[in-house]
Amino acid sequence: MTVFVYQTFEIKQDQFKEALQNLGEIQKFRNEEFNHKVEILSPVSGHDHTYALLSTYEGLAEMELQDKKMFDDEKYLKLIGDFFLKNIVQGSMHTQIYRNTNGKKS
Repeated sequence: MTVFVYQTFEIKQDQFKEALQNLGEIQKFRNEEFNHKVEILSPVSGHDHTYALLSTYEGLAEMELQDKKMFDDEKYLKLIGDFFLKNIVQGSMHTQIYRNTNGKKS
């Protein structure tokens, strides 16, 4: 069953250009090095500097396995550490986990 992790966060206005570059690097690294898909979502309406990452996993077990691999990877830790410390408004991160219910019989 597919699992989606939806993370929203507010980018600091004075770090906007750098934040978008760093987000692209994080997305590329995760898509190339780990077994899941990451998309960057930009706002069409609502708060202008609130962006989101949408990560898609094959299931909860796969999500846990990939998270473990990511947090054991020094290069990934450097990428996200720099990104969150320098580019994100503290306390603005919100994470939600959803699962796909397509194909469930009632």
